[in-house]
Order: sequence, then C-alpha cells, then structure tokens
Amino acid sequence: MNKPIKGGVHQSLAHESAHKHVAGQAEYLDDMIEPAGTLHAYLGLSTCAHGQIISMNLDAVRRAPGVIDVLTKDDIPGENDVSPTGLHDEPVFADAEVQFYGQPMFAVIAETRDQARRAAHLAKVEYDQAEALLDVKSAQQAGAELVTKPLKLKRGDPKPALENAPNRIKGEMEIGGQDHFYLEGHIAMAIPGEDDEVTVFSSTQHPTEIQHMVGHVLGTSANAVNVQVRRMGGGFGGKETQGSLFAAVAALAAKKHNRAVKIRPDRDDDIVATGKRHDFVASYDVGFDENGKILALDADFAARCGFSADLSGPVTDRALFHVDNCYFLPDVELRSLPLKTNTVSNTAFRGFGGPQGMLGGERLIEEIAYALGKDPLEVRRANFYGGKDRNLTPYHQEVTDCIIERIVDELETSADYQERRAAVIEFNKSSRILKKGIALTPVKFGISFTATWYNQAGALVHVYNDGTIQLNHGGTEMGQGLYTKVAQVVADEFQVDISTIKVTATRTDKVPNTSATAASSGTDLNGMAAADAAQKIKGRLIAFATEKYGIGPAEARFVDNHLVMGDTKIPFAELVKDAYMNRVQLSATGFYKTPDIHWDRDAGKGTPFYYFSYGAAISEVVIDTLTGEYFVERTDVLHDVGRSINEAIDKGQVEGAFVQGMGWLTTEELWWSKEGQLKTHAPSTYKIPVASDRPRQFNVNLVNWSENHKQTIRRSKAVGEPPFMLAISVLEALSMAVASVADYKKCPRLDAPATPERILMAVNRLKGN
Repeated sequence: MNKPIKGGVHQSLAHESAHKHVAGQAEYLDDMIEPAGTLHAYLGLSTCAHGQIISMNLDAVRRAPGVIDVLTKDDIPGENDVSPTGLHDEPVFADAEVQFYGQPMFAVIAETRDQARRAAHLAKVEYDQAEALLDVKSAQQAGAELVTKPLKLKRGDPKPALENAPNRIKGEMEIGGQDHFYLEGHIAMAIPGEDDEVTVFSSTQHPTEIQHMVGHVLGTSANAVNVQVRRMGGGFGGKETQGSLFAAVAALAAKKHNRAVKIRPDRDDDIVATGKRHDFVASYDVGFDENGKILALDADFAARCGFSADLSGPVTDRALFHVDNCYFLPDVELRSLPLKTNTVSNTAFRGFGGPQGMLGGERLIEEIAYALGKDPLEVRRANFYGGKDRNLTPYHQEVTDCIIERIVDELETSADYQERRAAVIEFNKSSRILKKGIALTPVKFGISFTATWYNQAGALVHVYNDGTIQLNHGGTEMGQGLYTKVAQVVADEFQVDISTIKVTATRTDKVPNTSATAASSGTDLNGMAAADAAQKIKGRLIAFATEKYGIGPAEARFVDNHLVMGDTKIPFAELVKDAYMNRVQLSATGFYKTPDIHWDRDAGKGTPFYYFSYGAAISEVVIDTLTGEYFVERTDVLHDVGRSINEAIDKGQVEGAFVQGMGWLTTEELWWSKEGQLKTHAPSTYKIPVASDRPRQFNVNLVNWSENHKQTIRRSKAVGEPPFMLAISVLEALSMAVASVADYKKCPRLDAPATPERILMAVNRLKGN
C-alpha cells in the first residue's frame, strides 16, 4: 500500500496562513507598504434619513489641514453608481437627495487618514427632511415601493386545503437583522497606472465586481482595472457587494491626482454606511392534522431592504427557497415582499436569506407542537421529506438525497435527547426561578447560486521546472480555508506534498470573470476548476513520458511524488525538469460549471440547487425567569459535509457558523432611533457573542458515512453556510424554557433576537402579568 502524500485530500491540515494569523504576520491590506506619496480618503456621511439636500457647504472641509481635495458626484467621469444589479439605484455620492442616515455625500482626500477623517466632519449641510420609513411594518403600512420584483412559489392550492384542515393557526414572527462585524473592516487602496489603467487592492469577496464597478465609475473598460485580493479578515457576505463604494472612491481619487490612495473607515462609520442581514416579518397561515402533519401553508416574508436593491432580490428569493427546510409541504404558497426603506441597503450575509426563511418554517413546527401538546421532534419527524409522493419542494425540485432522518436518529441517540428532555421537564416542575429547555432542530440547505450564471469558476496552474507548483483561482480567502482546501486538491491530483504548492493572491488579470466567493460554493467551484487545470498538465506529462519510455499511458499513475509507469518510477521534480527541456507546456487554465441546474423565476419552478447539505443540533439552555438572562449549557452537532476534504477546517467552519448563528438569534440587536440613526454601531452597544457565550459543553461531529451522490470535488459537500442555521436549536430551547411557565400550553412566539428583555417579556406574557 502506498503511503499518503503529505497534504492531499481527506486529511486534517492546518490553515495555510494559520501560523501567520497567530503570530500577527499575515499581511492584510492595511499592513501593505504604502507607495511614496500615498493619499488617504474618508467619507462624509449624511445626518438625515430622507430628504432633499438644500445646500452643502464644503469650504471648511477644503480649508482643513492637509486636505488635498474633496470629491463629490461632479468629479465622477463615468457613472455615479455602484449598483450590483444594474438598476442604477446606488450612487457613490448622494445626488440632490439623501435616502438614509449615513449615506456618503462626498469624500475628503488628505495627506493623512487622521486629517481626512477630521475634515469630513466639518461640512455644513442643510436638508429639506421628508418622511422616513425605517422598518418593515411602517413600510408596509405606508405602502412602500418594492426595491425589486417579488417572488411567488406555489405548489397545489393552499386556500381550500387550509379551509378544510382539522387545525389551523395564523401568526407572525419578527426576525432581526445582523451586522457582519468582520475583524477587518472595509478597505481599499488604488495605485494609478499609465493611460486609463489602475490597480486596486480591495478587501472583497468579489474581485470581478469591483473591477466592473471601478470601471463604470471611471468610465473605462474592465481590461484597464486590475483587482487583487490576498486575504480578508472575515467577510460573511458583507464584502460581496459592499466593497465597491470604497474601491471606487480610492480609484477615482488615485486617477485624478496620479497618486496612490487608501480608504479605511472607522468601525462606527463602517457599520453605519454598509449593509447588513435583512430583517423580516413572516406572516403565516398553516393547516395541520392531529398527528402534526402539515397540510397547507400560506405565508408572506416581508423584508427591510434599504434604499436600493443591492442583493435584496436574490436574498428574499432564497428565504422562500428554505421555508420548507426538511419538511414536505403538500399545498403551499409563499410570497416575498422586498420593501424599500430609508435605511442602509441590506446585503448578503452567511446563508443569504436562507436562515430567515428556515427560521420562519421552524416556527410552524413550534406552533403545531404546542397546539397539540407534542414534542416538536415528533412533529418534525411527521413532516420529513421521504417517499416518492413526499419529495417535491415548493419550487418543484425533487429531493433525492434526503438523509436527515438518519442524521436525526443518530444524534438523538448519541446525545441522549429523550432522557435529557425528560430530565428538563422534571427539573422545571420543581425549579421556581430557573427553567430549562432543550430542542433538536434539523437543517437542509441547497447548494448553488440561484443566479445560475454564477455557478462557474476558473483556475490557473503553473508547474515550474524545479517541480514546484503555483496555484491561482477565482476564489477569495477570508479565513474559511478555501486556499488550503483547493491546494489539497491540486496536491492530490499530482500526488505531491502540499509543501510544493504556493497559492497566490486572487487577481482579475490571472483568472478573469470570477464569481463571488459566496453561496458556500467556493471549494465546489474552484476546486473543480483547479483539478481540471492539473489534469491537463498531467495528461501532457504522461504523453511525454509515454513517448520517452515506450510504456503505454494506461499504466501511468502519479503516486507519492513520482510518476509510476510499469516498473519505471520517475521523481516528479525530475519528470518536470525533463519535460521542460523537451518543450512540454507546464501551465494550464482550468474551468468548471455546475451541471444539471436551471431556474425559471417567473414560473417559480426549476432545479436551482445541485445538491443539499444536511445537519442537526441539540441545544440545552437555562433561563432566569426574574431577569430573562440565560446561558447555553450544552450543544451537540452532527453535520454532513460529504467526504470531507479537510476535517479540521470543516469542523472549524461548523463551530464558527453555529456561534455566529447563535449571536444572530440571541444577542445581536440592531436598533435605529426615530430619526433613522443606527445607534448600535460599536461593540459597546452591539453585542456579538464572546468566548463565555459559547455552549459550556460543545460537541461537534461530522457525519462519517456520507458521500455526495453528485460529482462534486472528491465527493465533498459545502460547509460555509449550512451549519449557521443549526443555532435555531438554541432559540427553540429558549422557547421551551419560556413555555414551561405556562405548562407548555402556548407557543411563546419569541421574536429574534431573543434578548434577555424579550425572554423576560415573553415569560411575563405567558404568566399573564
């Protein structure tokens, strides 16, 4: 048996930059050496949520120390727009009207960042204020316009089915938003080149979009703009579209003054001026039988989208795609309502609307369970997909790979769910102040961009004549380990140690027309593209060796840093050197597009997802009914990643996603004043989870028997987004603890985030106080 190479697939390897992260040696954009004469930009933000700009006096700004220039809409040679959807509804600088508190109106260019920042606050602006719509309900009541076309998913006829259902419940759930709170905020640096050329360093998940947006603002073509990204200090979707503003401002100033320009907002301004997770109001009407089986569902999902479309269309679409989660809905109609509000335009966030839709769907299970006096797990089992007549989603895709029942069975047994639930109920009988709750929730999450054209990727692989390999692809590294996993794929293809492979910064001049690193598809797409490039080079090497040694190609195989052909064993480095001397091409591009997917949005039908990832979590909590305070005592997770390429990295993704999801559902509350000013714009007021908030006992395991039935890279499955929704188990466990004060007779209807205040109010409501 051949020994495995050091660093191929299905091995737990450290993140390629882990040692640099720990030692503080990883070079982020703000660590880069600035070219001589670098200028610094800072944005001037509006202090009005909605209104016409009567006057904007920038004289004091221009006179401030160190100020070189102040840029406004009049300085833009191309389009004053960075809309990712082509709707031209997102100006770089406000033009006559401001539409949210914190909207960029101008940019100060100064010798130092501090000078630019101080000068930006000296502007004197007068507004003719208009009514500001700040949340979903006020927007609905005012009949606010939609930022994009809504979606309807329908199968069957829910209206008569609801009327004939033995049981029926109507309700509403408010689902809060979330700030990305990445460690590295938005930042960009632009270096002017000759003619119309510019190089942009950006902290972005979508280099190609930055390339296009900078080109549009400068009035130049894509081939003049080169965007580079080595790494980000976190993205979570917040850097899919939102980096365009900063890159465009830096490039605009750089070309105007022929000097390098860098822009980095303070954390407060970053949070105020950039989009977040959409908050929703879900309204539902569900019919069900005495066994808890859902018979019909009619539901609306209204979202606060902000002043422009951004990605609200696909985000609200995906919310509907995931309302069903793991459950078959016989007669169903789901509608999105992407509402325009006078707030910052919300954007992509881990799960991309899926968590909000899934949370709404799980509320239905809760409602039914409390109405029938059943364990919610019993209701879940009654509704799982399964069988040929119960495998069609509301968007008419067949679920052919459903393994949720086995995952739930295994987790229920391994984590002693039934025994612990009984113990929780017994505890609550005798404990007057402290109450416990426990919940097991499943996840089914579709993998692919619903915008079908994004399901493609390119790669570039060079094999140098000393046997080392350079890898470049269109995916971006934001700490999730994408570079490591794709390097493992290439190491596995060539059967060489991973130490011989160097992954270089993502660059639009190396791999063009890249898709965003999003939708959990980074490894799926870029891994396959890199493998394709490697296979082309391998084919050339085998053809060369076949001709030289006279041995048939069928006997050739790469093994343990060698090419083995019959009894001949050639070291890889030696083979490559020999091939180079004989003029064999040792570089190749690779390409991949996801097969078998299609989506007709107008009809609400298709196969938008290539496959589904699954998982389940059990969380146990305790609450204080006098204060609403709580903590998570224990969480057990069993998650499906197919055949894991790197178990250590995948486990890290599951753990991180769960804690981030727990923050969304429990502590991270966004709050605007009546004037439209975001008040939760710093760690002092916006509470992300800290180390002490993690489950006191946190057991995370990957499914060890799963293998993707689709032809994905090494039969793996995506891991970035699906485990985020495992945290729903925490919210439902809190709900059970609250319900115990009324003997589990009523659904507490906890809104998210379930802060201590909301828990206390729910307890008092159920007590009748």
